[in-house]
Amino acid sequence: MTTVLIIVAVALVAACALAFLYARQTGGRGIRRRFGPEYDRTVARHHGDARAAEHELHERLKRHRSLHERPLTPEARSQYEDRWTRIEAGFVDAPQQAVAEADALLAELAHDLGFPDGRDFGEQSAALSVHHAEHVNGYRRVHAAKQGDGGTEEMREAMLEARGLFDVLASNGTDRPVRRHPHHAEGSGTA
Repeated sequence: MTTVLIIVAVALVAACALAFLYARQTGGRGIRRRFGPEYDRTVARHHGDARAAEHELHERLKRHRSLHERPLTPEARSQYEDRWTRIEAGFVDAPQQAVAEADALLAELAHDLGFPDGRDFGEQSAALSVHHAEHVNGYRRVHAAKQGDGGTEEMREAMLEARGLFDVLASNGTDRPVRRHPHHAEGSGTA
């Protein structure tokens, strides 16, 4: 009887050890799948250290996973869409101003949806990366471009990428495209 108990105990310990090893091996793939391109950017920022990047991303998940976005009212959505359209239309004449306004609008929109306040860009972009990893880089690019270090083409590309995040946020986190004013979007130089 004692021998049987020892064999069962050893089998249970072995099964737990195998489960633990499997979870550690697939954990990186799970976090990579969840964060997509954000995973690669984080690994690059950690000079290729995947373990450090995964630790950072797990910490972000712990801090921001429970955040629940508040939906926009139809009126608020329409106002944000109109403001974004005006910003895009103004890009041709004043690209630096348009980029700064886009950055401010994204910060305000994210905050209205329940994300951390945009005054702490790092914390707000970290929270956005947990919920919108595919699109958060557009916000980062616009935020960096407002400093004026890049040329007009770089600002244009940042605006295009940021529009992806705007569309997702303005559509209350769905992939449903937002309404566009065709005469503004095509003539803005950013479409």
